[in-house]
Amino acid sequence: MTGGIAADDGVSGRDPELGWRLLRYARPYAGALSVAVILLLIEAGLALVGPTLTRRALDIALPARDIAMLTTLGAVYAGTLLLSFFGEYAQTVLTTWVGQRVMSDLRRQLFAHLQRLSVPYFDRQPVGRLVTRLTSDVETLNELFSSGVVTVIGDIATLIAISTMMLVINWRLALVGFAVLPFMAGVVAFFRRSMRDAFRDIRTAVARLNSYLQEQLSGVRVVQLFNRQAASTAAFGAVNRQYLGANLRSITLYALFFPVVEFLTSASIALILWYAGFRAAGFGLTVGVLAAFIQLVRRFFQPLQDLSEKFNLLQSAMASGERIFRLLDTPVEIAEPTAPRPLPTPVTGAVEFDDVWFRYADDAPWALRGVSFRVRPGETVALVGHTGAGKSTVLALLLRFYAPTRGRILVDGVDLSEVSTASLRRAIGFVPQDLFLFRDSLARNLRLDRELDDGALEHALGAVGAAALVHRLPGGLAHSVAERGRSLSVGERQLLSFARALAGNPPILLLDEATSAVDPETEGRIQSALAQLRGGRTALIVAHRLGTVLDADRIMVFHHGELRESGSHRQLMAAGGLYQRLVLLQRGDQRHAESA
Repeated sequence: MTGGIAADDGVSGRDPELGWRLLRYARPYAGALSVAVILLLIEAGLALVGPTLTRRALDIALPARDIAMLTTLGAVYAGTLLLSFFGEYAQTVLTTWVGQRVMSDLRRQLFAHLQRLSVPYFDRQPVGRLVTRLTSDVETLNELFSSGVVTVIGDIATLIAISTMMLVINWRLALVGFAVLPFMAGVVAFFRRSMRDAFRDIRTAVARLNSYLQEQLSGVRVVQLFNRQAASTAAFGAVNRQYLGANLRSITLYALFFPVVEFLTSASIALILWYAGFRAAGFGLTVGVLAAFIQLVRRFFQPLQDLSEKFNLLQSAMASGERIFRLLDTPVEIAEPTAPRPLPTPVTGAVEFDDVWFRYADDAPWALRGVSFRVRPGETVALVGHTGAGKSTVLALLLRFYAPTRGRILVDGVDLSEVSTASLRRAIGFVPQDLFLFRDSLARNLRLDRELDDGALEHALGAVGAAALVHRLPGGLAHSVAERGRSLSVGERQLLSFARALAGNPPILLLDEATSAVDPETEGRIQSALAQLRGGRTALIVAHRLGTVLDADRIMVFHHGELRESGSHRQLMAAGGLYQRLVLLQRGDQRHAESA
């Protein structure tokens, strides 16, 4: 399994583009950010008060033994600290609020985009990787907005203010203190590439970890059934070690980076003291000036350290931003028409495949080859054939889960490429092999936000023989279903699948092995109900058990993606082709099937 991000050289020319794109998400909260910036600028000014008071105390108040002045200076300093406290508190609350709001907006946008993406995209992407985009990667961007963007402005303002004050007090000492800045720039440039790569490796590793966890926990029954616990744990250990290694590399870089910055800070102070020791007499340096300078240097390098840390955060945010925007920029493969044509009202259910070719990937074999057929309104057509013959693919294309590679599919004479997906699926009731149930009430699982009252649900349940099942459940329609419907048997889920499809009274029914998991008695009830419910509806039924489709108006036989035979059961048996061979095989007459 590969990570979801391509490697680059670590010095991405897209950084400014990514940065501006990220900042656009903060635009709706410009007012709160502006207040936070003003508070940070005030804090930058307050950072100059301490060194100024220190210089005045050492050079004027103490030599003159002016207790009143010392008391005033102390009170002013205490007031400055109090203002800094409240300013930092308000600024932190504002930036955190903005970060949370931006994160919420971005998660909603990501989830909405995922909902629009076509089924082929999810065929290629592990669920755990997509979960990582909406959780870990978005959380990283939250840190950028809540403790990165605004504080960078404050740190830059503090640097400018302190640099100006240092130059005003003594420009020679200031230049001595600034002598280490080229080394600082070199350190940042040296670590930049490694930090970006380290954060990218972390994001990739956590995506792999989430993907593996999601797959193994979803398939825990299979793992236990085949005693794969040890092998599964060993494989998890390998994925976990990759994540551990990526984090340890990042920690190692942090462990090297910050001591180097601290060393340069101390070197700057040492240079100032060395220079002052030699030049104090010549340039009139006082104790107060020197003490103020040492404080200023300390405060000068503190925002530099903060900026270095924010730089690391920026690298992590850029790595996450690349992945998030790659997802947001993923095009919808089956795009909605710009000017959709409405289906006729009411939909009669005429279905036509016109020379349809389809394959699931460019390098995959053809799933359908030049398939053409017409289904009349109200006709029941069965699709039969060996596994992989293309039967379920016909239903998937009709539902627009996929688009034909070549050819056209029409409903009531309208090409599906010109119809909105929502209007098409409102006209179709689909019963899959395995019903997916959400962890919600049974009524909401059957309704799925359609405007259906309980009466419609009860009618559909009664029609498929599932009313007794619902009445047995605690709470009836209000019963809370377990995740994926695990509290119900496979057969019970299929009954509910029938009810869900029929509740909306669709003119077209698609059944994909819909009775494969029910017992013969239940299947008989469903077949009897369907015989009544199919009246006036178009029905396409995929079936392996041929005994369930003998009364279909027409049976279409697929073989290796091609439509080979079509006709009634009696006609196809008389023709002595593929269908007859399938029937004989299911009856267990191997000898006659081979000779047929």
